[in-house]
Amino acid sequence: MQKIDRENLRPVRTLNLLSSREIQGLMSSQDQVHKLFRQCALAVLNAGSDQDDVESLMEDYRDFEISVIPQSRGPILSVKNAPATAFVDGNMIRAVQEHLFSVLRDVVYVNHSLTGTYDLDSRRGITDAVFDILRNADIVRPNLRPDLVVCWGGHSISRNEYDFTKEVGYQLGLRGLNIGTGCGPGAMKGPMKGAAIGHSKQLQDLRRYIGITEPGIIAAEAPNPIVNELVILPDIEKRLEAFVRLAHCIIVFPGGAGTAEELLYLLSILMHERNADHPFGLILSAAEENRDYFEAVDKFIRETLGEAATAHYEIVIGDAEETARRAKHHVIQSRKDRMKTGAAYGFNWELYIPAELQHPFEPTHENMAALQLNSDLSPFQLASNLRKAFSGIVAGNVKPFGIEEIKQHGPYLMQGEQKIMDLLQSLLDSFIEQRRMKIDYASYEPCWRIE
Repeated sequence: MQKIDRENLRPVRTLNLLSSREIQGLMSSQDQVHKLFRQCALAVLNAGSDQDDVESLMEDYRDFEISVIPQSRGPILSVKNAPATAFVDGNMIRAVQEHLFSVLRDVVYVNHSLTGTYDLDSRRGITDAVFDILRNADIVRPNLRPDLVVCWGGHSISRNEYDFTKEVGYQLGLRGLNIGTGCGPGAMKGPMKGAAIGHSKQLQDLRRYIGITEPGIIAAEAPNPIVNELVILPDIEKRLEAFVRLAHCIIVFPGGAGTAEELLYLLSILMHERNADHPFGLILSAAEENRDYFEAVDKFIRETLGEAATAHYEIVIGDAEETARRAKHHVIQSRKDRMKTGAAYGFNWELYIPAELQHPFEPTHENMAALQLNSDLSPFQLASNLRKAFSGIVAGNVKPFGIEEIKQHGPYLMQGEQKIMDLLQSLLDSFIEQRRMKIDYASYEPCWRIE
């Protein structure tokens, strides 16, 4: 593999004006933060590859180095032995360079700023932190009409599924809607690519392709080439909160464990009694060839969470235009509702998110085995616990911590009510059969077992 020996980089649009105190804060970051920064920076530089194994990536580029050089004009990044694919004729691609400084901003600067500034043990303190991270990254902007459709879906999908997500994105772009995704490949790239064409045809000036990620997953889902605004939240829970508070509508495409985690997270919020009257557009959409995917997901939700859970979403199969029309309807409704109540357009403060959905779930073997997966729980609580189960599976598949846990202690054990466990096993088996867990299936082994 080709590598670039050394390059010194200045900020493109971010972190180009810092105080001496802020620069000293960057330089005094802990070794653990620097290790995380190096890992995320390498993932950004390796964007576009079909690799979703962080261990392999770090091993391939074990001589990669990145350091911060302080200057009063703004910090300079010095990179050595970086992937050559991030360069053209020896110069780093400008979008990649901008993403690299986004990593610096969010992993190092935000980590320094969060220390002691927010009450991260309180619901409001966590939401304030999420808001400030998004505002600092210029994701939350004043005086913009609601127009953001968040798209969720798998990074390991078939070509026809990808083409369908791109067609939906094109229809969204024609309707003047901007796109936010998890920033990776597959169903996270397709809607952005399609929307870019739709925006171009409509001569739209503001074209936003927002990538929202977190350090544990960025190596598996590095920013795709369409992303023009990147933000890295500190953990998966803050990333999920950012999605739902930014979105004016959410479209879910077929995916694997990560997509199931996202859907269950949102359903657990919408089923909470304090959100009973809160309007939120949620569309499950797939190509006709993948009708069975959402039939299986819908069955799983009905038989675990109850019929009432299905009132929070609609399913559109095989019709990209109708999917976009329904999304546009929800966006318009969101604007009307927020105008009526005086709520903010760019950040949904009114949505109630319970504290247990905000605090990070650490996928240890002990925590996974202790999850209560029983029908005597409230639907909100069961959905929350199922979300944690899928979060653990995602960690075991692609996150460094989870991979190391599986390597040391074997697959996670999950146990609970027999009916629920049978339904969970059936859904997970279908994800494996459809090759939705990882991009590389040559050596895939389930990272869980169910009793």
